[in-house]
Amino acid sequence: MKIRNSAIAAALLAATAIAVPASAQVAGIATADTSVAIARSKALGAGYQSISTQYASFAQQIQQKRKEINDINTQLDTNKDKELTQAELDVAIKAKSPLLTQIDTKQKEINQLQDPIIKAQLYTVEQIALKYEAAQQAVITAKKINVILAPDAFVWAPDAVDVTSAITAELDKAIPVANTTPPADWRPSRQVAALYQQIQQLFDNAARLQAAQAAAGQQQPAAAPAAPAQQPDSR
Repeated sequence: MKIRNSAIAAALLAATAIAVPASAQVAGIATADTSVAIARSKALGAGYQSISTQYASFAQQIQQKRKEINDINTQLDTNKDKELTQAELDVAIKAKSPLLTQIDTKQKEINQLQDPIIKAQLYTVEQIALKYEAAQQAVITAKKINVILAPDAFVWAPDAVDVTSAITAELDKAIPVANTTPPADWRPSRQVAALYQQIQQLFDNAARLQAAQAAAGQQQPAAAPAAPAQQPDSR
């Protein structure tokens, strides 16, 4: 995984703005999106803000090292078209350019800087995920639901079938604040790591939408996903 270079705190904007249809009383079959429910929770937004503040200096160092890598890539761009191609990389590899070693060293430094940030975010996600089953059950009971399916299981369904926002509301009751400091020997499970990646993908999608709207000069509607400011993604 890698973390991009601006503050994580604005993830709260995306977490609270990811649009989910309003829920009505549902009987029988419903749908819910676990990653969206957790992404919109108050605990995740507050947790990411706290992590952003704690590791602000790390984020600045990562930004600087990324700039240094870009500067090196510019040197490897032999035709100066501002696009480093595989052919240009192959030339550098064949010549055993010391610039490649510099890039590798700086990337390793970036990885070391971002690892504690990502670990703290993973732990925050886990704290909320541990409350998910109980929150879901509370919604099942309140709405007399017999079956909950994933959103992609439906070809079409009315908005009232989606109970994601109701589950988020229960999560907010159960865990208004999440612990963001993992024990020294803590390691995330595969399930938590997968959920984390899904949440980060939501943030990435929101960022792309916001960038597209900004490029088009559009004013973002209140219900549209807000772009998170540079969220971690796969490395």
